[in-house]
Amino acid sequence: MTTIISSTSARRGDGQASGAQLTATSQTVDTPDGPFTILAREDGAVLSSGWSDDIGVMLERIRPADRPGETVAGTIAAMDAVRAYYDGDLAAIDLVPVAQFGGPFRTHAWTVLRTIAAGHPVTYTEFAAASGRPSAVRAAASACATNAPALFVPCHRVLRTDGTLGGFAWGLDVKRSLLDREAALS
Repeated sequence: MTTIISSTSARRGDGQASGAQLTATSQTVDTPDGPFTILAREDGAVLSSGWSDDIGVMLERIRPADRPGETVAGTIAAMDAVRAYYDGDLAAIDLVPVAQFGGPFRTHAWTVLRTIAAGHPVTYTEFAAASGRPSAVRAAASACATNAPALFVPCHRVLRTDGTLGGFAWGLDVKRSLLDREAALS
């Protein structure tokens, strides 16, 4: 199940606490691309993830009003999907629940990102069209740039119109590695 939240109220439509009321669990594992950290809600939905062992970096990926007030180290079920992905099961990340906070276009665009198949990257122009706004290429790129649960919402699968890598919050070496892995296993 994919959870994407767009409300900005203190209690979300799904009954989950937000922002300062929320305690998130963190877990870091080593991957071939470096340390990978997940911040998740109590229900397991991933709030933020990426290739760093710095919890502060993970928190900064979440907009300020929705950042957890506290983080505690623990075990997160979604980390099993990360291990499986790196072991060659590229689909393991597809159904991990995520919680993202943004307006209507971004939340829709994040849902669309989850439909881009591994090994079949698209351009920002194609992503904008798939998101229902073909002329909103910059907005589509912004949705990628503000995507907090990296890997689970695979913004690394979007390239510049000329086919070059473009940007990636976790560095172009990680993006290239992910795309190469997916191309080889697809």
